[in-house]
Amino acid sequence: MIAEIISIGDELLIGQIVNTNASWMSQALGKAGVPVRHVVTVGDDGEDIRSALETAMRRSELVLLTGGLGPTHDDITKKVVADFFGSPRLVTDQKVLEHVRAIFARRNFPMSPINEAQALVPEKAQVLWNAAGTAPGLLFEQDGKLCMVMPGVPSEMRHIMSEQVIPLVQQRVTDSVIAHRTIRTAGIAESTLFERLSPIKDVEKFARIAFLPNYASLDLRLSVHAPSRSEAASLIAAAEKIVLDKASEYVFGFDEDTIESVIGRWLTERRETLAIAESCTGGWVSNRITNVAGSSNYFERGIITYSNDAKVEMLGVPEEILREHGAVSEATARAMAEGARRVAKTTYGLSTTGIAGPTGGTPDKPVGLVWVALAAPNKTVTKKFIYTQDRLVNKERFSQAALYLLYSHLKKNA
Repeated sequence: MIAEIISIGDELLIGQIVNTNASWMSQALGKAGVPVRHVVTVGDDGEDIRSALETAMRRSELVLLTGGLGPTHDDITKKVVADFFGSPRLVTDQKVLEHVRAIFARRNFPMSPINEAQALVPEKAQVLWNAAGTAPGLLFEQDGKLCMVMPGVPSEMRHIMSEQVIPLVQQRVTDSVIAHRTIRTAGIAESTLFERLSPIKDVEKFARIAFLPNYASLDLRLSVHAPSRSEAASLIAAAEKIVLDKASEYVFGFDEDTIESVIGRWLTERRETLAIAESCTGGWVSNRITNVAGSSNYFERGIITYSNDAKVEMLGVPEEILREHGAVSEATARAMAEGARRVAKTTYGLSTTGIAGPTGGTPDKPVGLVWVALAAPNKTVTKKFIYTQDRLVNKERFSQAALYLLYSHLKKNA
């Protein structure tokens, strides 16, 4: 079975929102053993939707559409798809209608009559139940091929995919398995890691490998297509072993792991605590730490000391350090980390101070410079990095540098 995804919405084409639905659906289908060969994006135009659907149904066995199922005039997907499959007559699905009414009642919102149109479904379509929202999904079958239409709201699409689409697909896919394994690394450049793993053909005897760099880490994706789950798992394991034998010191996790989630597990296991003092990152490091469920077990506080006065008043950074070395310096980073640890009475204090840009740099302290520091029970360690001119990219990289410093200490002292 070959799948194709059609994403519908002018907002996708003009860049108003990022098409996260397509990537999530591709991953979900891949885990179910169905490769996605095409991802198409079209606007809210009937002819464009119909043309994309004609092409998709010709070359793919499974077609998934998202978007344009709302109750307003610009939501035209349902009508276009109904006409395409020769089912222009829409009928009211009473179960869906009662569900829509119940949602409005539960939210204590008045229900406009226009919302009743959500319960109108093409006569020949099978309803894909949407417990997460008001617009039901639709299933059409033609010449042995499936077309499933879902809302563009990510939470609703994911619910329908998980509860309805994937189980239906798995009933039809019994002869192959697609498996992926993501190995997450940090502290090493893509080219250096490539050299470490060379010859790549040794890995690709078992699985295809892809290098996926991003601002926070460098991921390796291992992919196999095998007749069974057990064989797929065996091939992935063989490829993974080669990677770990050659580069395990840079691997911090797998698949959905983040460096902050790994840090969280270790701190929880050791019953250790953390306080963070941030300047240039403006709370970005603390945000990442608290994105992890259960972070209240080990994260005591985050202190944003953007000004020099704040560093002095809240962290006890000596004024002479700021006068002599400046806010962006090794000495200030050290004093900030030690101050956070002292004030919060935690096991560790972590700090960032730098120049995110695009202005504020000097020849001695250019844009992209950051000092990070970790105050531990027996010592304080600092590191200096210089990154790019882009402010938001720098904030992401600064936060990763700080977290990696903490991660490296925890790993070394495991």
